[in-house]
Amino acid sequence: MGKVHGSLARAGKVEPQEKKKNPKGRAYKRILYTRRFVNVTMTGGKRKMNPNPGQ
Repeated sequence: MGKVHGSLARAGKVEPQEKKKNPKGRAYKRILYTRRFVNVTMTGGKRKMNPNPGQ
């Protein structure tokens, strides 16, 4: 078996990083739009906004 570098107590320890900031204003609206409409249509789209408009 190979040697392990460092003690096992330190395994998987990563220095905490700063959280990525959410964009504001116009850019944030863009994200909301893609989250709401683009992703829904891609995933087969169970949630249709107007399921049968021709009535």
